[in-house]
Amino acid sequence: MSTRMCLRDARRLVVKIGSALLTNDGAGLDHAAIDEWARQIAALRRSGRETALVSSGAIAAGMQRLGWEKRPHEMYLLQAAAAVGQMGLVQAYENIFARHGLATAQILLTHDDLADRNRYLNARSTLAALLELGVIPIINENDTVVTDEIKFGDNDTLGALVANLIEADALVILTDQKGLYTADPRRDANATLVGEGKAGDRRHEAMAGGAGTGIGKGGMLTKVLAARRAARSGAHTCIASGREPDVLLRLIAGEAVGTLLQASDTPMAARKQWLADHLQLAGALVIDAGAVEALHGGKSLLPVGVIEARGDFRRGEAIACLDETGEEIARGLVNYGASECRRILKRPSAEIEAVLGYVASPEMIHRDNLVVRKQG
Repeated sequence: MSTRMCLRDARRLVVKIGSALLTNDGAGLDHAAIDEWARQIAALRRSGRETALVSSGAIAAGMQRLGWEKRPHEMYLLQAAAAVGQMGLVQAYENIFARHGLATAQILLTHDDLADRNRYLNARSTLAALLELGVIPIINENDTVVTDEIKFGDNDTLGALVANLIEADALVILTDQKGLYTADPRRDANATLVGEGKAGDRRHEAMAGGAGTGIGKGGMLTKVLAARRAARSGAHTCIASGREPDVLLRLIAGEAVGTLLQASDTPMAARKQWLADHLQLAGALVIDAGAVEALHGGKSLLPVGVIEARGDFRRGEAIACLDETGEEIARGLVNYGASECRRILKRPSAEIEAVLGYVASPEMIHRDNLVVRKQG
């Protein structure tokens, strides 16, 4: 079976579209192109696939609106351009996706949002809810207020971080190039397109050397590095031309378009391995016999089955699940901090809101965030 079938089986996607594509190489927002991508994303949605869109273009769109031909270096001018361009970008997405029957939501992130534990978890919960509701999240870096992200960041990296965040099966990076070449095709007539490879192969970085365009921030190297980052959570990455007809639909059909950089593990396997490899656990939950049986049966851990919380762990940290003899049954990422767990243990999930005043999740630990030790 072709390795391209890993894209055919993808149920959750992150699609990143570069500035040069969105602005037709700086001429202004390309509404016809956006409409074409929206049509394809709508078709993906109808097929049962969830899609988050990471969009560049705020600064480029602002430059066009302000009549600037060259990207400025001054931070305050970059931020001004982002503020102006974001208005047009969001309006375009909202209007165009609405024509295809899809609602959109704007999510502006910084690297700090993904580094801070609580903000990371909040962003993950929000994006998961939007995808479940059938909404298309339009995600961009918050270029208007941050500094380092404009100076050093790029949306290829953001696309990979979002793929990690929502546990996507695949990251599709649409660019103005056909994919990764063995050398720069603009300078080497013998350069050939790399059809497939492994996301962690260091040889790809040498092939991809070089800067981005005057419109965008990244180049092919940032895309190769993004693929390596996305692979940490098991997401495959495809780098392809956004100008290819039906590029998203053809990729999902398993057609050999662009460059596929495969992750070595499936998203779930990579996540489970990451959890299993945790040497430092922040605490533990002691669970009753019924909960032990439920975990071995592939179920989530509910508060009603927890009889004790040990340690001073925080929401989102890795903890152990122990039976009443102290043997580790499982480990996973907890949805509540230790003090909250102590307040809701032994209680049905329906009582969480009455006790805490809110519900982060009906589970103490969701089954997708659990690694259960084999019996016997």
